[in-house]
Amino acid sequence: MLWYFVWFLWIFLVITVLLDVFRSRDLNGWAKAGWTLFTIVLPFVGVLVYLIARGDRMFVRKAGELQEREQQFRAYVRDTAGGGGTAEELTKLAELHQHGVINDAEFERGKAKILS
Repeated sequence: MLWYFVWFLWIFLVITVLLDVFRSRDLNGWAKAGWTLFTIVLPFVGVLVYLIARGDRMFVRKAGELQEREQQFRAYVRDTAGGGGTAEELTKLAELHQHGVINDAEFERGKAKILS
């Protein structure tokens, strides 16, 4: 049972290294081909050398990708939830009218503008 777990971890590590090779923007095509060939032909040595040589950059790239995704998600939520729509605008307009900030004519103009 332990060997299955170790085998699964090894496959996961090899796939992670290969994905990092292809996602890396600072490697040219020949370097990507070399690392891929090295990892496939001599998997133990290739993975260990890659982790020693470029392991720190793997973390930096992954952290940057996660931060970028989080910023995109926050921007999406802000854009989606921020507007509120016509119902919220009409409610704000009605509150202004009730508190006497705007008169009847301004309320009707604002309502016509929101509903159009």
